[in-house]
Amino acid sequence: MVKTTKKIPKTFIVFFIISLFIWLLITFSKEYTAEVTIPIVFKNIPQNKLLQQSSQDELRLSVKASGFKLATAKIRNKAIDIDASKVKQTKKGKYYIISKKQFLKIQAQLRTGIYLQTIEKDTISLSIGELVSKYVPVLPKLNLEYHIGYNLLKPITIKPDSILISGPTSEINEIKNLSLEPFILKDIKTDFTEALKLEKPSEFKNIKFKDTKVIVSGKVDKFTEGEIKVPFTIKNKPDGVNITMLNEEIQLVFTVALTNFNKISKASFKIECDYSMSEKNNLTYLVPKVISKPNFVRNVKLLPSKIDFLIQK
Repeated sequence: MVKTTKKIPKTFIVFFIISLFIWLLITFSKEYTAEVTIPIVFKNIPQNKLLQQSSQDELRLSVKASGFKLATAKIRNKAIDIDASKVKQTKKGKYYIISKKQFLKIQAQLRTGIYLQTIEKDTISLSIGELVSKYVPVLPKLNLEYHIGYNLLKPITIKPDSILISGPTSEINEIKNLSLEPFILKDIKTDFTEALKLEKPSEFKNIKFKDTKVIVSGKVDKFTEGEIKVPFTIKNKPDGVNITMLNEEIQLVFTVALTNFNKISKASFKIECDYSMSEKNNLTYLVPKVISKPNFVRNVKLLPSKIDFLIQK
């Protein structure tokens, strides 16, 4: 006896699929009230406080939406921000947030078409510690190479040169300075300005930084060498001692930026020789020294470095 199998007509399969699709469409188009659990993240914690622990990291919400919206809400479970800027404190020093006061903020973060009905818990308990703050100096990591004849007009500026940090005392006391990301610049001929990121110490998880970027800038100019003859004076010469000098001026060689070159004159420098120092050391010459000069002048040399003199009696 030969067994035979009956094939299901294709029209029946098509009819079944269409019917199933229509049923799903009708079912998922209806509105339902359901419970959903959504992860939460605490934001806007006061600058002088540190969140150490929370009684929960998710909220159970009662929401109303179509079947389609509820299904996608459960699949795409995006975390909701909880505003902790106005935490409450109990008499025993513990902190809490009234979740129902966050109703509108939570609703604003839900997907369109999902309507918040109730929040399961009235309050969320938090463990918050007090923070201490201090300013910490910033140390840049600079690798700068200037074009031949060029250099900085004045020291590099760092703004801000110190960062306000906040955190637990145990961590704050360990941080003595903060580093910036490395900054490399070659063949420098012009002024430069760069915003550099702060390198946050990875071992300190609870530290807050007021600033995360620092502006490093420098003014650059071409430098040239100049020469000028400048008169000098002799101090601590005893009364009655007459000194004869071969020259009353001394050659001064210096380096200066081109923009400041025309500012240089004999009056820009003050050169002195200390007679008492030469007498004390039994020297037959005077040693000239630069007492004052413009702050934009560099690499000052005096020629000669010794000045011969004769004593007239």
